[in-house]
Amino acid sequence: MRKPRDYDAELQALNDKAKQLRSRKQTQLGELVIATGADALGTEVLAGVLLAAIGNDDPSRKEAWRKRGAAFFQGSNSTRRSAGKDLGGAQAVDPGAQPSAGTPGTA
Repeated sequence: MRKPRDYDAELQALNDKAKQLRSRKQTQLGELVIATGADALGTEVLAGVLLAAIGNDDPSRKEAWRKRGAAFFQGSNSTRRSAGKDLGGAQAVDPGAQPSAGTPGTA
């Protein structure tokens, strides 16, 4: 005869796993903020930047941010230490700023 499944124990295990994943995600986001140097910003400024990025619907701007983020993760430690600074003429990206009409391709 088959042993009956303990649904309560399985549900509890899934809930524990979900809690562990949420905790790890929160830790990783905190580490990302520190690694990029964004921890130097005030919490209100950081929240404003993130909200502006979320509210931005410009696909070209989001693609530019994605590329810059990918370069950050692929870059050396010196690149990471200088995150957010002007690197070789690259402009720091303000998520809320609108691109000026006279400078195509600026992101």
